[in-house]
Amino acid sequence: MLDVNLKGIHEHMADIAQRVREKRLALNLTQAELAARSGVSLASLKRFESSGRIAFISLLHIALVLGNLTDFEYLFQKGRTVDLFAPEPKKRLRGTGRKKP
Repeated sequence: MLDVNLKGIHEHMADIAQRVREKRLALNLTQAELAARSGVSLASLKRFESSGRIAFISLLHIALVLGNLTDFEYLFQKGRTVDLFAPEPKKRLRGTGRKKP
């Protein structure tokens, strides 16, 4: 597993689940209504909103109903990569004295 100083996977899952819940509520949809419209089981939707765990295809169905399917077009675009294995740049130490002439 990669150990990087980025937001962790579980934090991303929780954030996405929270945003889906907020969007669902903003659209005045109950969990049962979103489940029915998306074709995702109510149990899966409840589990997703509480834990962030969901099958990718189900997340796409939910995004379609909530009007966010096009957000997935931005994932994994060419030219937008971060090299997680590159060495960290050296930090420049801050000088504590006055500059030399």
